[in-house]
Amino acid sequence: MSRPTLHHTHALDNIFAIAKRELVSYFTSPVAYVFLVIFLLLAGFFTFTVGNFFERGEASLAAFFSWHPWLYLVLVPAVGMRLWSEERRSGTMELLLTMPLNPWEAIVAKFLASWIFLAIGLALTFPIVLTVNLLGEPDNGQLVAGYIGSFLLSGAYLALTCMTSALTRNQVIAFILSVVLCLFLILAGFNPVTDLLTRWANPAVVEVVAAFSVVTHFDGFQKGVIDSRDLLFFLSVIGFALFATSVILRNHRAG
Repeated sequence: MSRPTLHHTHALDNIFAIAKRELVSYFTSPVAYVFLVIFLLLAGFFTFTVGNFFERGEASLAAFFSWHPWLYLVLVPAVGMRLWSEERRSGTMELLLTMPLNPWEAIVAKFLASWIFLAIGLALTFPIVLTVNLLGEPDNGQLVAGYIGSFLLSGAYLALTCMTSALTRNQVIAFILSVVLCLFLILAGFNPVTDLLTRWANPAVVEVVAAFSVVTHFDGFQKGVIDSRDLLFFLSVIGFALFATSVILRNHRAG
């Protein structure tokens, strides 16, 4: 009975070691700090300026969360585009994949490191939450649900970026591909698009298309509702994209 436990411990050690290395590498480059500053400035700008926070006169962060699908559209692919394309370009991927570890351990570790980095960026928006609490009495449970949804949303975008990054050694191509994929996941449930679809498609088709949208599933979290179907959607997107990444990398390995 002890052997599987040892194996699992070894796998977790590998994941932890790679994730730690990746996370440290983020903060040793100025890119990380540039990303965090841009993210925080844009989050504040969309909430207080574009979202007319003060004019609304309500203690709510609806304006803050509603922009996240669009805010992450460029920022998350910018964080994740180098994950595998850089390894391929520099030739270190072969070295990584010949090390005594499963490719999935490296995939999970690199994904987790980037996801933690995005979580740090999200956590740094706490002054916005403090501002709302100082000015009024918001539903903090709703805010927590919004943050959970936002974290899962960034994870879904990031997993898709992992997949596109594994496809090419060119970071710019990886970036463009992931932006297009994430944009599709936004537009599938975007009201102007669904309205257009209802004109020529039957409601069942529109519902199926909208079911693939991150906006549809993120809405519940923004309203303070943590629905198991929405959780399952985001986790499925993450799981599928990481599985596809492992298939792509296995093909490279075989090649």
